[in-house]
Amino acid sequence: MNTKDNTILITGGATGIGRSLAETFMSAGNEVIICGRRENRLNEVKTQWPQVHIRVCDVSKEKERESLYNWTRDNFKDINILINNAGIQIPIDLRKGVEALLDDESEIETNLVAPISLSVHFIPLLMEQEAAAIVNVSSGLAFVPTPFVPIYCATKAALHSFTVSLRYQLEKTSVKVFEVVPPAVVTELHWRRTEGRSGRGSNAIQPSEVAEATLKGLANDEYEIYPGWVKDFIERGRTGP
Repeated sequence: MNTKDNTILITGGATGIGRSLAETFMSAGNEVIICGRRENRLNEVKTQWPQVHIRVCDVSKEKERESLYNWTRDNFKDINILINNAGIQIPIDLRKGVEALLDDESEIETNLVAPISLSVHFIPLLMEQEAAAIVNVSSGLAFVPTPFVPIYCATKAALHSFTVSLRYQLEKTSVKVFEVVPPAVVTELHWRRTEGRSGRGSNAIQPSEVAEATLKGLANDEYEIYPGWVKDFIERGRTGP
């Protein structure tokens, strides 16, 4: 797939992997739109990269997803790549019962419902383009779950399954479907999970490595993109120690 002269929407684009994706794709000669919940973080990216387009949006809420789609459709008719990157990761002790799920941030809505909903919103628009793509950012934990973040692992496993099904449904269209499977990455999300656990996080890769692998993967039509050491991690997890 051509990785230049695209119009790209990146969810969760103000920080972490999303911000690196935005910077990498802008440097490669693309028009980039980012959305996120925190306007101040979006403005930080805008200050560094004045050409970026920003939109405040909490993708966990359907009305805001619909508003994001309508705004993008009305202002960027040439949009041809959707990157579903936004995600949250919350340590949950399921032994506490239902109280463990009572959190203001919904991992299921953000990590799974949002990318499904946004994909469905944008597919008809993307199919109008000569070449288009949907890129879903899952996780190595989709394949090798950890007990510390069970809901996160489940949502990423479901996102992987959805991505495979979507790829088959769209194979006769102009829309290619990619999945990016990062290992642990140095982001706010990763450190929130590992805070206080000695020895964890030392092998986390930088967000820029994920972004560069994504750009290369799209260019080579690699529909499953494995940055860093994640392939070894998945293989070890499947076969045991």
